[in-house]
Amino acid sequence: MLISEYDGMFGDARQTSRGQLPCAGGLKRLIWTRRDEGAGREDSQMKIKAAILHERGASLPYAASRPLRIEEIELAAPGPGEVLVRIAAAGLCHSDLSVINGDRPRPTPMAIGHEAAGVVAALGPDVADLEIGDHVVMVFMPSCGHCLPCAEGRPALCEPGAAANGKGTLLSGAIRLFFCDEPVHHHLGCSAFADHAVVSRRSLVKVDPDVPLAEVALFGCAVLTGVGAVINTAKVQAGQSVAIVGLGGVGLSALLGAVASGAGSIVAVDLSDEKLALARTLGATAAINAREADAVEQVRALTGGGVDVAFEFAGSARALDAAYRMTRRGGTTVTAGLPPPEAALAVNIVSLVAEERTLKGSYIGTCVPLRDVPRYIALYKAGRLPVDRLLSGVISLDEINEGFDRLQRGEVVRLVVAFPAASPHGLA
Repeated sequence: MLISEYDGMFGDARQTSRGQLPCAGGLKRLIWTRRDEGAGREDSQMKIKAAILHERGASLPYAASRPLRIEEIELAAPGPGEVLVRIAAAGLCHSDLSVINGDRPRPTPMAIGHEAAGVVAALGPDVADLEIGDHVVMVFMPSCGHCLPCAEGRPALCEPGAAANGKGTLLSGAIRLFFCDEPVHHHLGCSAFADHAVVSRRSLVKVDPDVPLAEVALFGCAVLTGVGAVINTAKVQAGQSVAIVGLGGVGLSALLGAVASGAGSIVAVDLSDEKLALARTLGATAAINAREADAVEQVRALTGGGVDVAFEFAGSARALDAAYRMTRRGGTTVTAGLPPPEAALAVNIVSLVAEERTLKGSYIGTCVPLRDVPRYIALYKAGRLPVDRLLSGVISLDEINEGFDRLQRGEVVRLVVAFPAASPHGLA
């Protein structure tokens, strides 16, 4: 049985042709039922507004080429183990940008967006641990709970979740988005640049309702990935020296995590003087522009021969090579950047062996979302993880192409698309 905050929005099989129904609370939506001839059943749907990518690799600037079209599409009711979420805020991330520009191949058409927070609007069958009105953050890797990585306590490596994300479906293998009766693929199980989304219950973490949703959204990607790389992957200890290469939302989140962990020297490295200045205000003890020819040597000189842990978040082999060379003998280099699939790194094997170096990958901060999201939000509420300072601004869905231009040019850390109607208190 479907449980919804909208009277009759889903599951009203009496209407068998397209039409307009009134919705609770003055919300106006086109609602109808769509018959699946092959299965012999009727599936309720609603109209939503979403950013759709039809083709990858559009030319810059996106304000002119408009790779993302804001379109009205159909969203089916949540199935078993699924939840309808009213999106409140969704962050613009370089992972989205890499899909738009073609660096990360994904099936199209696709409703993109993966870093978001919102309010539970309807529950599909078999969802018993959430209630209508709960605030939730989306996590872009659903975890089945049964595969070997999940059984080992590594849900970020969930095998069915990774397979579903690659195919552009929900964890169940279902697609709930349609445009002119043709399927529209889900982006990482979220498709968050839309006013509503149906997602797997295993893609959601319930959060405290007293934290602004525009800030909560960042915990689903930037904070999980950056802070998690420091705390979970590298396990940075108090007093250790750290270098952070790449100061986007993830890199600056890692900087906040390093400060919270009690790291000693924290060296920020980026191409943007503005981001380097911001890094200093967030706790970096030194800031070096990567354009300088001796940037690596400067880091090594500042830290007595290299840092204990170097992090790479720029998503390029060149940046990872620099991070590796910044790392001291016996140190650890961690990469959470996602370059194009063909990118490769040439490593000096002698240094890896004779210097007992460690080179590690970190995906979603080696996170356990149900454990880590509440912990990180508690740190934020205590003033030890000032994630709100990473917000560069709020835009509307109609401004999303221009927003990705600003992200691509490195002008912003995190822009958030806001859907104020998702909460009676706006983004609060």
